[in-house]
Amino acid sequence: MSRNARQFLPLNIAVLTVSDTRSEEDDISGQTLVERLDAAGHHLFAKAIVADDIYQIRATVSSWIANEQVNVIISTGGTGVTGRDGTPEAIEPLLDKTLSGFGEVFRMLSYQDIKTSTIQSRAIAGVANATYIFCLPGSSNACRMAWDNLISEQLDFRTKPCNLVQLMPRLLEK
Repeated sequence: MSRNARQFLPLNIAVLTVSDTRSEEDDISGQTLVERLDAAGHHLFAKAIVADDIYQIRATVSSWIANEQVNVIISTGGTGVTGRDGTPEAIEPLLDKTLSGFGEVFRMLSYQDIKTSTIQSRAIAGVANATYIFCLPGSSNACRMAWDNLISEQLDFRTKPCNLVQLMPRLLEK
């Protein structure tokens, strides 16, 4: 290994599926994320399914944010524009900082597959109490695309020139 090579640092990741209809048996998007984070070498800290209700979403995510062992939270579902879609409204008040570029790049990449339908996506990301949070659409294709093209490299300490992992020790600086 060269002097400048970095070692992989496994992270503890919590996965949240936001849905009024999904169960563990048919939560394809949540399972997709679990399989991908596991294959990358990260640890599944927790997995939950909650209804499309901003208070249930916020309660689950808040408990994970407060837990020092959780490094990353990835949610799937509730990012659309219907009356029941409330994931961004639940999460945004909890964020200390937003990662605006995430949603922008997500929609740019998504456009290649679903064209203008991507404007319906309100995918967001940010940081809360030194925990990275990514909110993805409920589509398993969207979860695959986001993990494979955006999230996985940013959660890999070996990614150069920079990645989110290398910033983790400084997230709570004042």
